[in-house]
Amino acid sequence: MPQGFIRTSLLLLFVISFSGSPCLALERKDSGALSHYIMGLFYDNLGDSGLAVKEYEKALSLDRDNYLAHFNLAVTLIKNNNLSQARKELDLSVSLNPDAAEPHALLAILNLAQGNWDLAAKEYEAALKSALKLNPKNIEIYKSLGALYARQGNNKEAENAYRVVSELAPYDPEAHFYLGVVYSGMKNNLLMKEELKKAISLNPDYAEALNFLGYSYVDEGRNLKEAEKLISKALDIDPDNGAYLDSLGWLYFKRGRLREAKETLIRAVSLMPDPVIFDHLGDVYFKLKDLESARVNWRESLKFDPDQDEVKSKLKNLRKQ
Repeated sequence: MPQGFIRTSLLLLFVISFSGSPCLALERKDSGALSHYIMGLFYDNLGDSGLAVKEYEKALSLDRDNYLAHFNLAVTLIKNNNLSQARKELDLSVSLNPDAAEPHALLAILNLAQGNWDLAAKEYEAALKSALKLNPKNIEIYKSLGALYARQGNNKEAENAYRVVSELAPYDPEAHFYLGVVYSGMKNNLLMKEELKKAISLNPDYAEALNFLGYSYVDEGRNLKEAEKLISKALDIDPDNGAYLDSLGWLYFKRGRLREAKETLIRAVSLMPDPVIFDHLGDVYFKLKDLESARVNWRESLKFDPDQDEVKSKLKNLRKQ
């Protein structure tokens, strides 16, 4: 099976968002505000968030229009678990400086922690685009944007982001791999394979690309010898990867090697319980005429992902037998 590729790290995003940001964005119109702001930073670094909050609030009482003071106050309030007030401060920070990356990044993390994925994605996008204004040739920002768009199913925007990466860094194998995955989502198998092959040519030990290309051949039921070479090499690099073992087990199934398929998929699902692997294992058991084991595995697959019409159909047909 193709392994998940979206790895946008909150920490990485935060680092990206802060790159190029001023440490002290306070205007010098009020030295008192600046003094309290600096003391807020001081207490924050000492771990005394109570005093830090007081200093930031004093700074803001003298100068309400400093977005970074609102932002730092929000960070400290989060440390105190005062999330509702932190959100208000972040909203003020954004209203004062909509192009600042920091408040958007922290709002994204807050929304994600509270299960608001749509709002988090909107803030992540705003943070990354703001970061690009500071560093328009930072390929990691484009990769993060591509991952975000792919997660949203916005394949065209993901393609555009990864295309920029491939233009800025033509020898970066990840850019071609990610493009291949995006083209897979767009059902463009020709471009998918082209990009995956480019990724492998740039990095012959790129296990994810080896497996993804191999699995694509298996899924099509063609080039199975080449597929086995690719998947086996991926497993040589990462022998306990459940996704790669699933690819090999599915290949064995396609070639009629059912006993090997069963053993490989049992190991795969023990390492990585996943609806696709349970589904594949159910198919193997069905072919082996072990209908009860097929039923058990298809049911397990639906527990992980109830919206699988094909698996539901298999179970329905099984009940008729």
